[in-house]
Amino acid sequence: MSDAFDYDLLIIGAGVGGHGAALHAVKRGLKTAIVEADVMGGTCVNRGCIPSKALLAASGRVRELRNDHHLKSLGISVGSVSYDREAIANHAKTLVSKIQGDMTNSLTRLGVDIIKGWGRLAGEQKVAIATPDGEKIVTAQDIILSTGSIPFVPPGIETDGKTVFTSDEALKLDWLPDWVAIIGSGYIGLEFSDVYTALGCEVTIIEALDQLMPTFDPDIAKIAQRVLIAPRDIETRAGVIAQKITPGSPVVIELADRETREVVETLEVDACLVATGRIPATKDLGFEKVGVETDRRGFIPVDDHLQVLRNGEPVPHLWAIGDATGKMMLAHAASAQGILTVETICGDPRTINYMSIPAAAFTHPEVSFVGLTEPAAKAKAEAEGFAIDTVRTYFKGNSKALAEGESDGLAKVIYRKDTGEILGAHIIGLHAADLIQEAANAIANGQTVTDLSFCVHTHPTLSEVLDEAFKRAVVVPA
Repeated sequence: MSDAFDYDLLIIGAGVGGHGAALHAVKRGLKTAIVEADVMGGTCVNRGCIPSKALLAASGRVRELRNDHHLKSLGISVGSVSYDREAIANHAKTLVSKIQGDMTNSLTRLGVDIIKGWGRLAGEQKVAIATPDGEKIVTAQDIILSTGSIPFVPPGIETDGKTVFTSDEALKLDWLPDWVAIIGSGYIGLEFSDVYTALGCEVTIIEALDQLMPTFDPDIAKIAQRVLIAPRDIETRAGVIAQKITPGSPVVIELADRETREVVETLEVDACLVATGRIPATKDLGFEKVGVETDRRGFIPVDDHLQVLRNGEPVPHLWAIGDATGKMMLAHAASAQGILTVETICGDPRTINYMSIPAAAFTHPEVSFVGLTEPAAKAKAEAEGFAIDTVRTYFKGNSKALAEGESDGLAKVIYRKDTGEILGAHIIGLHAADLIQEAANAIANGQTVTDLSFCVHTHPTLSEVLDEAFKRAVVVPA
């Protein structure tokens, strides 16, 4: 470390991305500090991945124990099943608290300085931190911005945190409305529809685009409609905009035609969850001090090595990772970006293949994917002059899924016909979030469907769903 700086590396934001970068920086021998204005863990630990999975785990048990038909098929019968809403909420809170503590301990044990306060750039290689004891200036050879994101609330929607709220408030599970509208059918909307219906709520999903789950592969969305929506107390509205939402008792939602903006229906519900995506948390970071401008949505411009750009050119020693860059708004993407940025800072430049980063919705059953959807793969093939093919295998043909009595599901692999390169994989079914990792690793390592068709998969396991897909994709020469 140069004597001219307080630290080798200063990280603003102690979410999953910042935390991972700090741990790796210590491993690489960098004197490191991390600045956090709120609580350790950021969005993922406090308002996202962790508490939502705790709620899904508890509500999923309730759904399973109330599914008499499924249990009887296994030779099991149970009495009446009840739950304690507050205890379920406390399960999530306890988990969050534990992981917060574990993350803090892991940093302090390795000698990372944790500075509480709001950090903003005060110049190149310099950060001003508003702490409870006043402002302090800290210098660092390199600075990483890892400030995360916040829920997006569209114009016309008024939230009160009680009857109209975002996922931040929904995760507290303060109450269970009899009828809740969910605006948006992405990951957040799907997961909360799973929680609410398992706990006895009626749900209406409202999607502005013409079909539900518009970002998912069409084959997956079709099966999801059959297994995640149709059998449950869920009604849907697609192709309409929630133009105005007024909190209260009841909550009043004006649905308008997407093109004409004329009101076509008014709903009165007990509560409304606004699950319309997330926007970067990049305000008041002092960008003017270094001449950097975010894009119109607030994302920080970066190059392939995640170095912050100023008028298209890299700013020396300034980096950004995670949701704030808009590259891929996933906790594990942020973590990977943090580690690779530290590698680049240490003179071993690396980049990320975003095609190889998987994503999942932890519904019952789960949905996961990596790479391109079939429409996107077709567009790429047409533009670049090659042909694609797809292969589908079903959980109903898998011995382990049949033994579990959970045979609803599909695995789909999209690949180049000429080379066997995997362009995308999509799964809906039992443990889909775990199964997708094999395809993700294959894309990262450049393995083809032929390569994977010769890999040995344990029998009987769910992994054989993908094994069968890879084997079907291979054309054996005559």
